[in-house]
Amino acid sequence: MADRYLNFTGTAPGRFLTRRLGLPQPSALRRWSKEHPTLKGELLALRAGDEASALPDLASVLKRTNLQLAPESARPTAVVLDATGIRDTPSLALVHAELHPVVRSVAENGRVVVLGAPVSASDHHQAAAQQALEGFVRSLGKELGGGRTATLVRTRSAVGAESTLRFLLSPGSAYVSGQVIEVGEAEPAACDGDRPLSGRTALVTGAARGIGEAVAGVLAREGARVVVLDVPSAQADLVRVADRLGGTALPLDITADDAGERIASALAPGGVDILVHNAGITRDRRLANMPAERWDPVLDVNLTSVLRTTDALLTSGTLNRGGSVVATASIAGIAGNAGQTNYAASKAGIIGLVRGLAPGAFAEYGVRVNAVAPGFIETKMTAAVPLFIREAGRRMNSLGQGGLPVDVAETTAWLCSPASTAVNGQVIRVCGQSLLGS
Repeated sequence: MADRYLNFTGTAPGRFLTRRLGLPQPSALRRWSKEHPTLKGELLALRAGDEASALPDLASVLKRTNLQLAPESARPTAVVLDATGIRDTPSLALVHAELHPVVRSVAENGRVVVLGAPVSASDHHQAAAQQALEGFVRSLGKELGGGRTATLVRTRSAVGAESTLRFLLSPGSAYVSGQVIEVGEAEPAACDGDRPLSGRTALVTGAARGIGEAVAGVLAREGARVVVLDVPSAQADLVRVADRLGGTALPLDITADDAGERIASALAPGGVDILVHNAGITRDRRLANMPAERWDPVLDVNLTSVLRTTDALLTSGTLNRGGSVVATASIAGIAGNAGQTNYAASKAGIIGLVRGLAPGAFAEYGVRVNAVAPGFIETKMTAAVPLFIREAGRRMNSLGQGGLPVDVAETTAWLCSPASTAVNGQVIRVCGQSLLGS
């Protein structure tokens, strides 16, 4: 369903009226297209601290983005501030000193990325200062407006963070703001810059429509051979998606006890490099009115099947080393939602799965595990939500609008890229910086 308010505020009368009434004025977001696959313009690189505290190799990494690195810019498309050297609270003044003069000049749909260091467990002064950056960036994201975003990346390695920086400085991150991303020091794997998933096989569950279909489409665009899975009753739509993408349809009930074994058999002999758990259902009702018949299916589809099939594909060796698992959580699992105790429990469980499995899976199987947590995304499901609730969902975020399935898909593709080897155990909220839970 079209966002008529967003379209109206894009007109001259709409801008005038909403400004006079003090109403939200969301800007149309600049997303990926064949004609405009990258952001264009100048990138302003700043540093809070002296030369000795600078992140090694950052300048060379930024030069490999699609933005022009400029020592000064009157209207930068992006600003990247290296604050990894901030080690005490007085030095936070340097962050203010660098960003205060330029933040108004960032172009519409621009990006502000702050690079911080991992929080120290042994230096409470450094921990306080670096944690302060989180509150700073989250607040800045709510101030910028105009489709601009702000993100904090904690890293010790500019090279390890290159894939993350390229994503954040691209149209693919249009609906990701106010987030904190922890990046390790693992060396990125070599891959085709234009089609980083070439030669890889991706399995996407719940792919007959909506977010799953969009994820499969972006993974295919990035070079992957896609296998799309959904329930047998959705076979017609599933085959349509597979045919459009040159992939393979796999009609299967993901909750079946032998689903993992059947998937492994269907993927033989080459296995799978990317596993995207997107299948999910809702059965909303307040807990006092929720019978077990509405509780059990949601937990079974959204969480238990994810655990069961992931375990099966890992232990059978079907998930190839160097591969990636991305599971779909939700901001409901972070902030909760009235009438969704079952759904929120299942999505919070996904977050627990990621945090618990990621270190061991990477160490034992060489597989990374991350999650995306969508906010209000424009789908057929949200189109059926009552008008006033739908409008509240759209406006209650820093960007003042709902996201699109492709926003979740772009984030998933970044997490799946071999170049993102250093990104593991992360839960990335694709919610426009929802005012709830982020």
